[in-house]
Amino acid sequence: MTADLAPPRHPDLRDRTIVLVGLMGVGKSSVGRRLANTLDLPFRDADNEVERAAGRSIPEIFAEMGEEAFRDGERRVIARLLDEPPHVLATGGGAFVNAETRALIKDKAIAVWLKADLELLARRVGRKDGRPLLKNRDPMDVLREQAVTRYPAYGEAHLTVETGDTPHMVAVEAVIAALQGRLAAASATGE
Repeated sequence: MTADLAPPRHPDLRDRTIVLVGLMGVGKSSVGRRLANTLDLPFRDADNEVERAAGRSIPEIFAEMGEEAFRDGERRVIARLLDEPPHVLATGGGAFVNAETRALIKDKAIAVWLKADLELLARRVGRKDGRPLLKNRDPMDVLREQAVTRYPAYGEAHLTVETGDTPHMVAVEAVIAALQGRLAAASATGE
């Protein structure tokens, strides 16, 4: 007895890796898992992959080796992941700020900037420990600084999707709509 396999959902969105970028707390991993499930694609979390490659946690990498070494390892891991078949990739908040990583993502994938109100993000990240960049700092101060330095890089993403304090599936549907809009625009212009 063989089960009927349903065709993949949104097959037109499954030919390139979709990379989610944005500030900490915006939901790149949570939205990414649900997006991957909806599109029947594998999900990868760059932070988890960096930890696996380094054999230690991100806070340990920052403490023992510093942010520069972390960013170098992160770039190498993301480059490797972008050579895999299409999937949904959630990146760490600083990954897309690195010019070399950003160029790789823009060339080999579709970058989607998940953007949300800073106050909402501060509430979210303030509830969790383990973010090295927040150690002994006010989350809102850190997020304001990051917005100033990171938004110009995030602005180079192929798409920007505003998210809010809504269920993750609302953000997933907004990402799918933006991806389909980009695909339709490319078809109309013959790209």
